[in-house]
Amino acid sequence: MHPYFAIIIGVLSVAASAIFVKLASAEAGAIAFYRMFFSVLLMLPLFWIKHRQELRLINWKQWGIMTLSGIFLAFHFILWFESLNYTSVASSTVLVTLQPLFAIVGTYVLFKEKITAKTIIAACIAIFGSVLLAWGDVQLGGTALFGDLLALFACALISFYMLCGQSVRQNISSTTYTINVYAISTVVLAIYMLGKGESFGPYPAMDWLWFLLLAIVPNLLGHNLFNWALKYVSANAISIAILFEPVGASILAYFIFSEYLHSSQIIGGIIVLVGIIFYTIDEKKMKKYFRKTIDE
Repeated sequence: MHPYFAIIIGVLSVAASAIFVKLASAEAGAIAFYRMFFSVLLMLPLFWIKHRQELRLINWKQWGIMTLSGIFLAFHFILWFESLNYTSVASSTVLVTLQPLFAIVGTYVLFKEKITAKTIIAACIAIFGSVLLAWGDVQLGGTALFGDLLALFACALISFYMLCGQSVRQNISSTTYTINVYAISTVVLAIYMLGKGESFGPYPAMDWLWFLLLAIVPNLLGHNLFNWALKYVSANAISIAILFEPVGASILAYFIFSEYLHSSQIIGGIIVLVGIIFYTIDEKKMKKYFRKTIDE
């Protein structure tokens, strides 16, 4: 398989996440719980055969960070899935892509990473785009702005989740880290459902299909394809490709739910993506690439 074809499938796979959530009739907590629960079940055979010995190497500090990571992931899904009940797929997914901007603040505070002029410019562009997008939703009235805020908080939580992973993943394999965080997240979501009084079932047959597809398509297929493609293309290319998740989600939402985009959503969304792409692009590698292309 050509790596770029794998990336396209990966983008469409993660883009389908919001679609499956909207198609399910269950509440946000239940959808998130079964997404994580089925993901753990599907990953368990590989983990048990190849990685279970790593459990002995995890210290208490790492368990603490992974627990925090699982909590952040659980509530990210709750808030993001809930946002889809109030705002459009396009607005929700675009706002969730602001994750790199929250990561800028987190890495500065936690790891003392330098904030460059390029970072500030990219942040300003993306923030302007998100404000324009939200303003368009205000003009539409209703609950769209509330949904936008939920998506923004969900974005902050996934950023905290990623920062936790950055500090732990240096000594733990991806499979071991992922299945443990997913398992912790599953337990947190179960407690949330019990506290809120959400039902564990029964659900219509189609809901079980959406739960399972959420575990297989965006969680396992999408991210595994990105990891496979990393062998052939740069991490920057993958990062930029993932930013087109809102585009794929918006196209799918148009055909499945007849969700039409208003002008401020389109313009605001494009500006957000431009800002994030500007931040993600490695200038040195791009200059080297263009010099090589000209020489050829």
